Amino acid sequence: MKYLIVGTGGTGACIGGFLAKNNHDVTFIARGKHLETINENGLTINSDRIGKFNLKPVKAMTTKQYLQTNEIPDVIFISVKGYALDDIIPFLAKVSKENTIIIPILNIYGTGYRLAPKLPHTNVIEGCIYIVAYISAPGEISQKGNIFRIVFGTRGKTPLKNQLEQIAQDLKDSNISVVLSENIAEDTFRKFVLISPYASCGAYFDIPADIMQKQGKEQDLFIALTKDCINLAKAYNINLPENIIDINLKTLNAMTPDTTASMQKDLQKGSQSEIDGLIFEVVRMAKAKNIAVPAYELVAKHFGFIA
Repeated sequence: MKYLIVGTGGTGACIGGFLAKNNHDVTFIARGKHLETINENGLTINSDRIGKFNLKPVKAMTTKQYLQTNEIPDVIFISVKGYALDDIIPFLAKVSKENTIIIPILNIYGTGYRLAPKLPHTNVIEGCIYIVAYISAPGEISQKGNIFRIVFGTRGKTPLKNQLEQIAQDLKDSNISVVLSENIAEDTFRKFVLISPYASCGAYFDIPADIMQKQGKEQDLFIALTKDCINLAKAYNINLPENIIDINLKTLNAMTPDTTASMQKDLQKGSQSEIDGLIFEVVRMAKAKNIAVPAYELVAKHFGFIA
């Protein structure tokens, strides 16, 4: 299958990099100094999971350059930040056809569900990812820890079963853990219930993972945020495991101690971030159902959000 990675940051580079290392046909969409360095020196991934490797030559280009190739991929992984999603819709419309499968791998809940009506001619499904990875230098990615799992699927039955199974097999063969989900709405919210409290707590206190891993006010806030998400899930009839707090704490404790969420990194740099989708949207969703999310309201207020 022919893969296109839209967004060659930590997440996209690792998905495409692991696939390309296993000799799959992968093209990366990137820009700026990052793209320039990739084309000069190849894409380097410092992976705790499989070791350091360099891909050279590598197919990496801008959206404009890709359009000039007239290629149509079989599978598109979207790994841009949530705030950049609307900007790439015209590009996605041009490079996808009725058989193309588009898998958004974003931190924001329900991305595929909201994107599908805007690309009705193709197949937008839903997905999420568990990974700690980031651009450590132009052309270079750091992937921390052993966690690298992609969850994807459709809401309800689908004629795409064979294609989705092939994608899953390609990922597994490339050393990526995969769940082909039959309950994707619940599974993607389950990821949100981890990343949103983690990013929110980290940004609120401006701390790395190791502080949250220890008992104290920081971990207490992480748990309180998780409880708010549990109450939100109940209000929206989304099922979560009864022990989701324990699951989240176990995942948190498995993170590399100096890890921070990408939202926190962006806030530290003064860059545009996913704060709206990861924090403020929770307050809005709760308000729509007339329920309280006190921990999120505290964090949202800290960052200037007025409900």
